[in-house]
Amino acid sequence: MTRLSSYLLPTVKEPPADAEAVSHRLLVRAGLVRQLGTGMWTFLPAGWRCHRRAEQIVREELDRIGAQEMLIPVLQPADPWRRTGRYAIEELLKLSDRKGAEHVLAMTHEEALTWHVAREVRSYRDLPQILYQFQVKERDEPRPRAGLLRTREFIMKDSYSFDRDAEGLDRSYGLHVEAYDRVFDRCGLEWHRVASDVGMMGGLGAHEYMAPCPAGENEVALSPAGYAANVEVASAAPRPVNGLPPALDSPEPVDTPGQTTIDDVARGLGVPAAALLKAFPVIASGRGPVLVVTRGDHRLNEIKLANALGEATRPAQADEVEPLFRSVPGYIGPVGAPVPVVADEAVRDLRGLVAGANEADRHLRGVEPGRDFEPEWADVRSVEAGDTCPAGASIHLERAIEVGNIFKLGTRYSEPLEATYLDEGGSERHVWMGSYGIGLARILAAAVEQSADEQGISWPRRLAPFDVEVVALGKAGEESLAVAERLYDELRAADLDVLLDDRPRSAGEKFADAELLGCPLRLTVGRKGVEAREVEAQVRRGRERRTLSLEGAAQEALELWRRAP
Repeated sequence: MTRLSSYLLPTVKEPPADAEAVSHRLLVRAGLVRQLGTGMWTFLPAGWRCHRRAEQIVREELDRIGAQEMLIPVLQPADPWRRTGRYAIEELLKLSDRKGAEHVLAMTHEEALTWHVAREVRSYRDLPQILYQFQVKERDEPRPRAGLLRTREFIMKDSYSFDRDAEGLDRSYGLHVEAYDRVFDRCGLEWHRVASDVGMMGGLGAHEYMAPCPAGENEVALSPAGYAANVEVASAAPRPVNGLPPALDSPEPVDTPGQTTIDDVARGLGVPAAALLKAFPVIASGRGPVLVVTRGDHRLNEIKLANALGEATRPAQADEVEPLFRSVPGYIGPVGAPVPVVADEAVRDLRGLVAGANEADRHLRGVEPGRDFEPEWADVRSVEAGDTCPAGASIHLERAIEVGNIFKLGTRYSEPLEATYLDEGGSERHVWMGSYGIGLARILAAAVEQSADEQGISWPRRLAPFDVEVVALGKAGEESLAVAERLYDELRAADLDVLLDDRPRSAGEKFADAELLGCPLRLTVGRKGVEAREVEAQVRRGRERRTLSLEGAAQEALELWRRAP
């Protein structure tokens, strides 16, 4: 019998001082997790039950598509990571053993599993394969935050598909889409599947599963027409510019003393921010200095810029602006720039624009791209609310938590690690791969963020640490405790996981802790109820209350639980 009187559930009234996210505050207050160090979290018994429930949902859906569970070490030789070019990743934890051999603590397992496949798969008859694991991941996260949302150590489900060709990869990818859709539905989450950047994983394409909530560190672009993409890669037609100044035959200088920001110049010249060209001096890893320009009301998207250039970039430092760009910070512009200029597509065909004049306290008006400077055109801005998706619908933006991702890797890892097979004709070909991750702790955090109320957590039915909490009121030796224990046994016999609060605490304390913990259903057994042959039931989501007949309470409770979200 799981009794709260002997169960480690250290609830607290006050959240951690640094807790900003709802999930951070409530998971600590409800006694589910505790922090060991920066970005390092311990799951206490009730929290681990939630984690294992999420894990089991994922396991069932992966098994359903024919995936095979295994386990790969976290500690790995450094050589495979060098061969794939990922050893230099800053977040990768690196170490040497007593003999001086170099190792890593894996943040993901593409290298290790591809290494095995290169040695075990010989023929087209050995493919396809889908392999998965639940394993600890380590990450030298520079800015851990928001409790479980950004940590240095976490458990992830990662699965990997190995196919003969692109067509096979598409099938495996589609199977994972179906499995992931079912996983997040069963976990009771609101979610979106959005197009995303491949990032450090590399490959041919990717999607992320995003759970909307204000604490999310990602932003997604959505439209009623079904468009869904991470803002990192989203594209859209911009809102038109209203109030553009008249076009001029050639740029004219205008004094703008002390006006170094978009808002200052727009206000000083009486033009909208969209009429300005915002200049970003950057240093590309291969090409060197590049000047990037966008509309003044738009944001530069560094990921889209890196993808457009095919290489990483960094902002130029203040002491690099004069020697490399021959300009002055705050007055940088593309006209006469001594470096290549990349202009965002939203600037194309606009006239009468205002740009920095590359000298202090002065701008140019009447600037026209293509006439006054010849840029390289690229989509390098972040979409904004009110832009138009490719289907013509208006876009809105939502904050969201990434809870899963899927990648088409192609031969990104099989080539450097020499994972090949012999086809039907005896020719050697590279294996085609996919990689698919789910963050279990992120599922829990997202569930708390989406469903909590002022009283505490309100777990989705399939993630809750217990299905039902039975609260026994009254003093030791009273009949109510014996009745509560009989009800506990009947509920267990109905295949429910039950927690019995038998602590010698006040009713108010017990109810507060029960609502904080957030089990889907609470049953209260007290002296007055026993005398009336009744049990009070409360459905946690919505806090709906009703009375049940004591004799049929277990069966009625089972039906209430089945209808819970």
